[in-house]
Amino acid sequence: EQLFSVKVKAVNTLVRKGKTKNLKSQFAKLELANALIIDGAAPEEAFVKAARNIPNIDVLPIQGINVVDILRRRKLVLTKAAIEALEERFADAKVKAPAEAGE
Repeated sequence: EQLFSVKVKAVNTLVRKGKTKNLKSQFAKLELANALIIDGAAPEEAFVKAARNIPNIDVLPIQGINVVDILRRRKLVLTKAAIEALEERFADAKVKAPAEAGE
């Protein structure tokens, strides 16, 4: 039985004009009716305010990414800035193979 299902979508750019009408149009084209958008360290304030006016859309900076918010939405959207920040954040994390773990 599947308890949670979240689709992940990566986008290069989103409309940055702080108008709810523009965002609604773009989100409709991207089929984002229920989504969490993770942006870079400092999402543009106008974008965040415009997105706040759209039901079932949340915007968080990369530092705010958390499991609860991800599971509340059907789609997780990562901007290019968010992906780069995640890559940088986990670049030093190394997983040792089982054979190496005993060394």
